[in-house]
Parts: sequence; structure tokens; C-alpha cells
Amino acid sequence: MAGLLDRIRRAQRMPFHAMTPQEARAAYLKAAEVLEPPRVPLARVQDIEIPAADGTPLPARLYADGHDLRPVLLYLHGGGFVIGGPETHDSLCRQLALRSGGAVVSLDYRLAPEHRFPTAVDDAWAAMRWLAAHGREALGLDTTRLAVGGDSAGGTLAATCAIHARDIGLPLALQLLITPGTTAHADTPSHRLFANGFLLDSANVQWFFDHYIDVHHRRDWRFAPLEADDLEGVAPACLVLAECDPLIDEGLAYGDRLRAAGVPVELEIGRGLTHDFIKMGRVLKEAGAAQAAAAHALTLAWR
Repeated sequence: MAGLLDRIRRAQRMPFHAMTPQEARAAYLKAAEVLEPPRVPLARVQDIEIPAADGTPLPARLYADGHDLRPVLLYLHGGGFVIGGPETHDSLCRQLALRSGGAVVSLDYRLAPEHRFPTAVDDAWAAMRWLAAHGREALGLDTTRLAVGGDSAGGTLAATCAIHARDIGLPLALQLLITPGTTAHADTPSHRLFANGFLLDSANVQWFFDHYIDVHHRRDWRFAPLEADDLEGVAPACLVLAECDPLIDEGLAYGDRLRAAGVPVELEIGRGLTHDFIKMGRVLKEAGAAQAAAAHALTLAWR
């Protein structure tokens, strides 16, 4: 990990906060192609559309290593609500589908600043409701075994979906939260300790926040799940965190809140690793181990 960070520094890569959102999206996709392992072939990779709450068709991609009836994970990509998409997370979603034996639906929710808070939340929740209601008939998926997951900002969205699902009585097998953001402000000790030089710099965090959400909305639990009044009865959680990540404190705090509410929590911590490590399988063997742990949690939850 240290060697990778050193190579990034020597390459003098322009930080996201110095780019336009369009430039940052292109740079993030290019980096994913460099750091991710080759895309494993699967029996089924299908581009689909899922309607948003306002009727807008949202692109999505379905992955499964077979055409039989399989449980499904709705996957919500990271990228600070501003960058990322199914293409940047294609290799990861293929690995989760292959290793878990289930299907993965990767959603291309709408991004900021073109679509600010709460559009991403609304898109993610609309996709989950649609999958639950129509996934079996339209896509041949076993929606009685439904899970939600995501990394970084996508982990935030997944946690929010799990709370929404609890509130309407929609059963979920698991919420897979990979290095999620859960707080209203980037002010924990780990945000200060890892503010610079650990991939997710504080200036980039603020750039993401500023593009996505107004300051007066940041205590809304749909942006900061730690602000939720009650977490009792939400789906069991698998938390995958990174030790050298500004977001680790809020991830640990969310795990503690879940446990205090009686929610089963499995915790995996990538020691010596930074944010986004799970998408660096070409250079970090620990990425593959974390993917295997996440997939195993899904397999157990779907039994």
C-alpha cells in the first residue's frame, strides 16, 4: 500500500478537487482500469434499465455466473456521489457475483452536481423497491433473498436503503457496507489523522460534499446514517473497513450503533490499507481477500 501511494505521489496525479466533475469521472475510470484485475468472464452480463421514482430510466448492469434463479445484491458504487458508475466497479461486481454464487445488479444512479441530494438516495431506494417487486418476473432473480451493498458513498446509500427497507417491512438478507460514510461532517479523529497522503484527502472529501449536499442538510440521516433515531430491526451487516482511511472512525461508530440496536454485525478491517483498497486487486492481494470475505458473508446470508 505504501509503495502504491508513493507511485501515485511521484506520478503527480491531479487531485479530484482541482478538476471539473467530468474530468474527475474520466480520471477515476482510468485509474480503475489500472488498479483492478482483468474482468472475469461470467455466463450472464446484461445491461438493463430500472425506473427511478420520477420515471427516469436508470441504467444498471446485471452479473451472474449462470441463468438459473439466484439471490441478488443491489450494488451501489462509490465515488462521493459525484464520480463512478458500473464501469468503474465492473471488476468488483463480477468478483462478488462469481465468489458469492448470487447475482449482482450494479445501479448507475444519478450523480451530483447535476443531481444533488437526495436524488442518489431516491434512485437507490426506487431501484431496491423495483427489484423486490419485479426482479423475479423481469430478470429471473430470487428476490426473496435480496441484499444491498456498496462502497464509500455507495455504502452510505446501502445503509440508507436498509433503514428504508426496515420501515416498510421489506426483508433484506444483508447490508454490505464497504468503507461507508456515515457522519454529517468530516470531523472525526481519523479524518484529521489521515487528512493528507492516504488517497482520500480532506480536500477531496469537501469537494464531494460541496457538489452533493448543502450544509444545512448534512444532518439528514439519509446522508449521515449515524444521525438516524433508531436502527433496531435493520438487516444484518457486513462492514469492510480500511485501517488508514479517514472514514474508519465513522464506520466503526456505525457498527457500534448497529450492535447496540441488536443487529448482527460482521467486521472486517484491512490493516495498513487505505480507502478504496478493495478495488485495487491488481496490486494488492488484500483486495482479493476482502472481496472473498464480502462474498462469503453474502453466501451465508442467502442460505
